Amino acid sequence: MTNVSQTQARVLRAVREHIAERGEAPTIRELCRRVGLSSTSSVAYHLVRLEEMGLISRRRSRHRSIRLDG
Repeated sequence: MTNVSQTQARVLRAVREHIAERGEAPTIRELCRRVGLSSTSSVAYHLVRLEEMGLISRRRSRHRSIRLDG
């Protein structure tokens, strides 16, 4: 992975696991619970960084729109 922080790696792993288990992308609140962060804005920040690295893509106007790219 390209300079991914530990927290970003945890978020990415949580996205992968959620999709594998449920067949749909997680919401930001679901990611908060899985990763153990209380702030939705913190998770959103890490999602933006992962998106900038090309590891995920999302449609910001839609819920559960995270897609794995990398």
